[in-house]
Amino acid sequence: MRTMGNIIWIVFGGFMMAVEYFVAGFVLCCTIIGIPFGLQVFKIGILALLPFGQTSVVEGGSRGCLEIIMNVIWIFIGGIWIALSHLLWGLIFCITVVGIPFGLQHFKLMRVAMFPFGRTVVPD
Repeated sequence: MRTMGNIIWIVFGGFMMAVEYFVAGFVLCCTIIGIPFGLQVFKIGILALLPFGQTSVVEGGSRGCLEIIMNVIWIFIGGIWIALSHLLWGLIFCITVVGIPFGLQHFKLMRVAMFPFGRTVVPD
């Protein structure tokens, strides 16, 4: 299921979504201030390229309030819009029985897109 799901995901839009994330990550990394945000966008892009068989987990250990501050800044510079777009696509895909697995992957991406700092992508 993992391999077939990833192939269908890539063919029907996952590749373009990942390319958009990678281009945005490169643009953000062009400035010193944008580098931390660009690295988080790369994390979302990796998960968007092959979402089946991967998940994001909260990293162990607290790094203090910097993680919270960066997540709040991230929400205001675009995280909320990315998360809302994944919510919309997830709801659209969940209308049909065939689309439910793909809708669930959008919900997974929505969680990472909302709060990327302090999360890491790991295999299932």
